[in-house]
Amino acid sequence: MYFVVKKISAKAITQIALLIAIEVALTRFLSIQTPFVRIGFGFLPIAIIAMLHGPVLAGVSYAIGDVLGALLFPFGVFFFGFTLSAFLTGVVFGLFLHRKPSSLVRVVAAVLIIGFFIRIGLTTLWLSMLWGEAFVALLPARITAASIMAPIQVTCIRFAASERFYSMFGGKVVCGPPSG
Repeated sequence: MYFVVKKISAKAITQIALLIAIEVALTRFLSIQTPFVRIGFGFLPIAIIAMLHGPVLAGVSYAIGDVLGALLFPFGVFFFGFTLSAFLTGVVFGLFLHRKPSSLVRVVAAVLIIGFFIRIGLTTLWLSMLWGEAFVALLPARITAASIMAPIQVTCIRFAASERFYSMFGGKVVCGPPSG
């Protein structure tokens, strides 16, 4: 598939920069660490970027946010695989949410694809490579984390796709308010 990024306005650059800063803050400072999962809301600004600006800019924004967060507020080691996962997450959000009706089916599909293929698949692979542990040994904790985060993500993204919230960022609801 071939993506073209058209001229980006100053307003769009400002929105994206603000949302990247919010993503870094939400991920690095406002996440709740439990014994099983880190509950964070850093995905939400990226989902908003995806709704407003599409898959390429959402992917690049999440990758930039990942690198900036790792450089400015490091915890753990920086590994490019996590940046690749962040980029792919933004792309998937963009493919499902940009200029399309924000139906429950679309939001759930995006969250499940990200959860299964990126969080459970790729992130587990990166952790296995970093820690030197077996991929299969890490799976139960990763599946638990994805299962806990999925309903939280769906609920938050559905709220962000609501007409009132979405219009605060200058977006127009494509086919009416969220349905289904």
